[in-house]
Amino acid sequence: MTPPDPATAAPPAPPLTGLRVLDLATLFAGPLAATLLGDFGADVVKVEHPRRPDPSRGHGPSKDGVGLWWKVLGRNKRTVTLDLSTPGGRTTLLRLVRTADVVVENFRPGTLEKWDLGWPELSAVNPRLVLARVTGFGQFGPYAHRPGFGTLAEAMSGFAALTGEPDAPPTLPPFGLADSIAGLTTAYAIMTALAARDRTGEGQVVDMALIEPILAVLGPHPTWYDQLGHVQPRTGNRSQNNAPRGTYRTADGTWVAVSTSAQSIAERVMVLVGRPDLIDAPWFATGEGRARHADVLDEAVGGWIARHTRADVLAAFEKAEAAVAPVQDVRDVMEDPQYQALATVTTVDDPELGALRMQNVLFRLSATPGSIRWAGRPHGADTEEVLTELGLTPADLAKLRSEGAL
Repeated sequence: MTPPDPATAAPPAPPLTGLRVLDLATLFAGPLAATLLGDFGADVVKVEHPRRPDPSRGHGPSKDGVGLWWKVLGRNKRTVTLDLSTPGGRTTLLRLVRTADVVVENFRPGTLEKWDLGWPELSAVNPRLVLARVTGFGQFGPYAHRPGFGTLAEAMSGFAALTGEPDAPPTLPPFGLADSIAGLTTAYAIMTALAARDRTGEGQVVDMALIEPILAVLGPHPTWYDQLGHVQPRTGNRSQNNAPRGTYRTADGTWVAVSTSAQSIAERVMVLVGRPDLIDAPWFATGEGRARHADVLDEAVGGWIARHTRADVLAAFEKAEAAVAPVQDVRDVMEDPQYQALATVTTVDDPELGALRMQNVLFRLSATPGSIRWAGRPHGADTEEVLTELGLTPADLAKLRSEGAL
């Protein structure tokens, strides 16, 4: 048999083709998890309240009245409206659930149950369903029913206490860090539950609390405290684990970041900046020892960098095979040659706003890559299409609208 011509062969189907995800969540972890699945081919149906859309549509800057954050968070999703608290909305959601593999929600614990849409009801109509429940504090425990947002997780987890200068207040990130980490983790948890379903034939509940994934990425702090009573203080850009490490100002007023986590890199940096003598100091042999002498190392490295332009610093570090990167804002990111080579920022054609640039899919697969098929759609744009696929007639849709369910 003649093999297909690569130039004319159809592109391979994305790896999650055939997977249906119902995104009932808002702000931001749950929707991000659904976005990540949609990027690799899942049919994601975004379900929003008819009169209270996902608040992310109104977060941050907008253009011509269209929220730009939503264009990213809502990409690769079909949008429908449904009031789950109405009888018609509940019935219609259950019909959607019968066709779905995954439901993602982030209502406070007990909300779905109040509408008779808890796990017993959902799994009864679809035993293979995976229900991902994303909340601030989890489904049980003394804080479970509190309102929870990423800011609270960043504070509770210890992240804020570690961040900032030693003599300054704890610092919160200026973006959704805890939500983003939880979104990534939720996508992983969903795929883990689906893998288990492949073996058992049954779905299950994912209980994701915003306060947990961010604590996991902070590293061994609980173990340090448990075994040594050690509580890491705020150290600014310095590290307690190695030095030199931090941001340094160049002669032309820009900044670079230097890392020396590996001993060999630390040695190369000291040779580069003209202080090879420090390598022979007994304390230089370990990252912890170097961290205790950060003042000496920062003076050597910072002084050398301050006498050179950023371009010269980057070139010299690259030649020395030492680790350095420019401190970039978004303008630099958009022009960075490494990001350009990776196509990390891509262009999406949007019917509302025209060409949009946004972050590409999160990783590259050699055989079945993901893609951005469209940016975030208007509120309820696909309601008729999706519900008609379920078998609802125009009369059914009209009745649901009359009762406020759509």
